[in-house]
Amino acid sequence: MADPTTTQIKDVTANPAPLGLLAFGMTTVLLNLHNAGFYGISSMILAMGIFYGGTAQVIAGIMEWKKGNTFATTAFTSYGMFWLTLVGLLVLPKIGWMGVGADGKPAAIALTAAPDGTAFAAYLAVWGVFTAVLFVGTLRLSRALQVVFGSLTILFFLLAYIKNSSPGEEFEHATGYEGIFCGVSAMYTGLAQVLNEVYGKTVLPLGLVKK
Repeated sequence: MADPTTTQIKDVTANPAPLGLLAFGMTTVLLNLHNAGFYGISSMILAMGIFYGGTAQVIAGIMEWKKGNTFATTAFTSYGMFWLTLVGLLVLPKIGWMGVGADGKPAAIALTAAPDGTAFAAYLAVWGVFTAVLFVGTLRLSRALQVVFGSLTILFFLLAYIKNSSPGEEFEHATGYEGIFCGVSAMYTGLAQVLNEVYGKTVLPLGLVKK
């Protein structure tokens, strides 16, 4: 009887994590420069939210699924959809979508109403809880990711507090700086993975956790 043959499949696809991290980080920095008071909301932020922070992260999440990485699949796909829903919350009320009434004529529907402070705070707080749980997962991954997810958890709850309580411009600007830190930390983590792979050594440390 012939010996059974063992076939090994080697994964030669690229690491999609830097794409997801940079898409999240760069979009977060640009939005929080607005929150810090440097400029107003414009199509620049919305375009980043749709195409890079949103679409590119979803693509990265799908690529991580193919690699069998449950954590990264969940994180990148979810935060990609976060950016798309955030743009929707900002844009849909401006578009003024119309429904069709019983007489067949256009009629205003609830999609034209922007979420009030309480609804927006609930939206952000739910994302904060989600991020806090993912932060627990980073305790088994790297110090760099712990900084990203830890600062993002804080950012979501600070933004939820702002929407629910309106504490003032100074508090909002301070929150913006915290968001800039979060975005820069994600950019660092993504770029570190790129450079470390290109040079075949640790150029920028990530603080990998020994399992």
